[in-house]
Amino acid sequence: MREYCPPTEPFLSVVYSDDALLVLDKPSGLLSVPGRDPAHRDSLASRAQERFPDALIVHRLDMDTSGLVIMARSPEVHRKLSTLFQNRQVEKIYCAKVWGEPGDDTGEIDLPLICDWPNRPRQKVDFEVGKPSLTRWEKISATDGCSLIRLKPVTGRSHQLRVHLQAIGHPILGDPFYAHPQALAAAPRLLLHATELALAHPETGEWLHFSSKPEREWFQ
Repeated sequence: MREYCPPTEPFLSVVYSDDALLVLDKPSGLLSVPGRDPAHRDSLASRAQERFPDALIVHRLDMDTSGLVIMARSPEVHRKLSTLFQNRQVEKIYCAKVWGEPGDDTGEIDLPLICDWPNRPRQKVDFEVGKPSLTRWEKISATDGCSLIRLKPVTGRSHQLRVHLQAIGHPILGDPFYAHPQALAAAPRLLLHATELALAHPETGEWLHFSSKPEREWFQ
């Protein structure tokens, strides 16, 4: 078990805020919500609530994943945003740096996923009891035996992008759960970033689009 040492700079990165919602940029290494262990109390949600006491978590990113997270600022908006996510009316785009180079420029990964219970929180492909899971991807660039991939998850299963990319032979660099030793050693952290979020504002209906770029080192 790794020691939990979340980054503290910046303490909270606010991309957007109004009376209804917040959009935050979560760093890698920070939990989305507090864990059960008191040592895991620090999280994006608890930090947000220090500044915005009405902030409510709507969806999560894995601790090792960085990027955009939206939060509601009232129970009513929380219900509306949750419905948008459940109905797949929120557009989510991720960027990942992976081991190797896919043979095609675009593709789909359609593999059912289920919790690998003896090894939780790991997930696994299971064609008998796995839940339908679909990821669309596009190759952005490739260099030095690695590729930058744009990912659009159609479903939202736990660890979906990480397991899907491992399953096609291109694990995400720095992934402590699914990368083979060379891919794990190729990066100091999981190189998976939630780079775009787009949705209709739950109160006004205005179309909102937010973006966050990974660190410059990803493109080298």
